[in-house]
Parts: sequence; structure tokens; C-alpha cells
Amino acid sequence: MSTITYTPEDFKFGQPRWCPGCGDHAFLNSFYKALAEIGVPPHQTAVISGIGCSSRLPYYMNTYGMHTIHGRAAAISTGVKVANPELTIWQVSGDGDALAIGGNHFIHCIRRNVDINIILLNNRIYGLTKGQYSPTSPRGFVSKTSPYGTVEDPFYPAELCFGARGRFFARCAAIDGGPTVDVLKAASKHKGTSVIEVLQNCVIFNDGTHNAVAKKEDRLQNAIYVEHGKPLLFGKDNEFGLMQEGFGLKVVKLGENGITEKDILIHDAHCQDNTLQLKLALMQGPEFPIALGVIRDVEAPTYDEALNAQLEEVSQKKKYHNFSELLDTNDTWTVE
Repeated sequence: MSTITYTPEDFKFGQPRWCPGCGDHAFLNSFYKALAEIGVPPHQTAVISGIGCSSRLPYYMNTYGMHTIHGRAAAISTGVKVANPELTIWQVSGDGDALAIGGNHFIHCIRRNVDINIILLNNRIYGLTKGQYSPTSPRGFVSKTSPYGTVEDPFYPAELCFGARGRFFARCAAIDGGPTVDVLKAASKHKGTSVIEVLQNCVIFNDGTHNAVAKKEDRLQNAIYVEHGKPLLFGKDNEFGLMQEGFGLKVVKLGENGITEKDILIHDAHCQDNTLQLKLALMQGPEFPIALGVIRDVEAPTYDEALNAQLEEVSQKKKYHNFSELLDTNDTWTVE
């Protein structure tokens, strides 16, 4: 890592062209700040995206970048990381780009544990193509392509990530600056595929979709910030907490029925068994708070390191190391 101190300005480029009030603006500012604090130089950073409103983000980065095709950001990111392991890769996708046409690439990138950071900006709508429902739109959602309400159940990004044997999953609200920076910094330290779900608002086609966590006072009531090794407390005065009940979780209030902080579950983001982590990630209101922060962070071998180590091992055993030497290993003849 460079010893040079960077500022957010070092990572900025151009003028963002999203709708005024779009959650992408708030996230981008947090991204600039996080990259400055992470300290990886711009020339050692690549931001790669697919197609969609969120996928315009590489245009506003003073780093390497690539605006690829719909759903293929994970495939391109994998290739870049394998070809140049020294680069830090940030993949930016929307819920449609990553989970619809890009769903197969998304799950297999996670399964392989490629050392990249996947930022999933989830506004539960196709914004760039003007308001069609997406894979994360809730059942009954009315849109241009579902005028009478969708008859489908949505994907939960966390569930896909965990189902693909994901080792890192975190969530944040786009307008929640400090915790967003913290999550991005934690993702950068993780070796392997990190998935960060960003709850982001589309003011034009799906305004208010994340109202439960849109304001600070709402987050105090409707969200729980999880931190490894800390008790799972939430509320304005941390008056509520989570306890295990059978195979599930339940919300309790401290002081009632003799419950104290000692009875509250301690968050373990590093536990190999993801049972409780998944339950946290899938909590939905109004009965449960929405979990924000690093929910799972477990180390495992990475695809790119394993692949390059394999190539090196095989290369050492071969009698040839380039194309000319390869030709010399076979019978040759001259045509006159």
C-alpha cells in the first residue's frame, strides 16, 4: 500500500449525471472518502460496471475503469483480477444488472471467491430503462411491466450470496455516510469476493422504497448496526436487542422479564457456520430491524491466487515456457 496520503479529490473525475436526489450521488461521495482512507493509489484501482444508472459510476472515477455490457461486470472483473492480481477491483452493479441477466456471473464469482469487491446498488427497479420491475421488487409491486402488480417473489441479495457460499456480505444505506465508508473499508480488507448491498433510492421510478432506513431517526428505530464481537442492540437508547429463540431470533426489550444485556446475542461475523448470519441478513420489518454493517466476514482461498499458483506450478514442470520452446518439443520439418 502506498505511503502517500490521498484525499477524496484524488479519486474524483467529471460531473456525475444522475437525477437530482438519486441515491447514487450520496454513495459516490462515500466511495470517494472510503478509497482515500483505504489508501490504494488510483493507478492501482479499477472500477468495472455493467449497464444501468449505477453502472455509469466508472465515468466519475479517476482510476482505471470499464463500462462493460449488461450483466457481465463480474466476468470482466474476474478476468482483470486474474490478469493483473495487483489491481484492486471494485465492481459496481444494480439489482437488475447483477441479479437478472448477470445472475449466473454473480453467483459463480462468489462461489469461486475471486478477490474483488461487488457493490450492489439496490433500488428495486430498472431505472435507466424507465421503471420496469426488477428481481428485487416486492410481490405486488406496480410498475410499467407489472401494471396490476408483480406475481413473483423477489430475490434477497443476501440469500443469493450465502447460497453461493459467500464469505463476505455487508449492507448499508446509501445516504448513511459514515457506516457506508466503514463497510467499504472492511470489504477492501477482505481477501476474496465481498458483496456490499447498498439500499439506494430512485426518486423518479421507486421513490421511498427504503424509507424505513432513509433518515437517521428511522434507522435508530428500524435498523440494527451489527459489529463483530458486540451485542446485537438497537433502538434510540439501545433499549432493544436480539435473542435466539429455538432456531430463530426474537426481539426483546432490556429490562422486561429480567432481560439484561448479558442475555443478548453477540454478533460473530467470522463464524464459519452461517446460520445466524443468514438469519440476521434476512430480517425484515416491521417485526425485525434491518441489519446494517458487516454481517459475514470469513476467510477462504481465493480463485485468482489459487489459479496463478497452479499456473506457476505447472509451468515449472513443463519443458517449455513460451511458444517457440513449445514448437521445439515436437517433430519439426522443413518444406523446400
